[in-house]
Amino acid sequence: MASLEVPDIPRAESVTLAAADSAVIVVDMQNDFAHPDGALFGEGAQRAVPVIADVLERARAASVPVFYTQDWHRPDDPEFAIWGEHARADTWGATIVDQLTPADDDTCIRKLRYDAFYGTPLDHLLRLRGVRHVLIVGTVANICVLHTAGSAALRYYHVVVAEDGVAALTPFDKACALRQVTSLYQGRVTSAAGVRFA
Repeated sequence: MASLEVPDIPRAESVTLAAADSAVIVVDMQNDFAHPDGALFGEGAQRAVPVIADVLERARAASVPVFYTQDWHRPDDPEFAIWGEHARADTWGATIVDQLTPADDDTCIRKLRYDAFYGTPLDHLLRLRGVRHVLIVGTVANICVLHTAGSAALRYYHVVVAEDGVAALTPFDKACALRQVTSLYQGRVTSAAGVRFA
């Protein structure tokens, strides 16, 4: 079998986002995904925590709104047949990790599926704030991050992904997600340090 090569993923050295019409979306940085005792823990998510914390500090200093998504499942959720039980509503596993606890004026969106726009008020709330650009960080890159980024792009938001602020279960999964963001959705990929809020 021939080896598989991932096409080049364009990366911007830096991206400047206007604070007045941008938002940060933190995808599923919950205990079940980002804490070592979590049901679906991935080490990459834990490594992304300090990176995301730095992004949030800079975003809040620039008055950029922050939206958190939380996987939020009932006990009989059909998704458990795929991934096993995780992020059950109102449990420790569904709670955002302590290091990224939302601030009082942040918004938390509880989602039922991979896509944070599906069946939630996220689009409405972003438009109320006049948001046109979204910076996405979080986990898991090729699942909830990708579906949220794609859904944002299909609603004509300009998507930016901070590569080191996004976690995946494997390097292949992460590369596939970033490739889709840049090629299919015309989003931009940069480092967290390369993001500027102006």
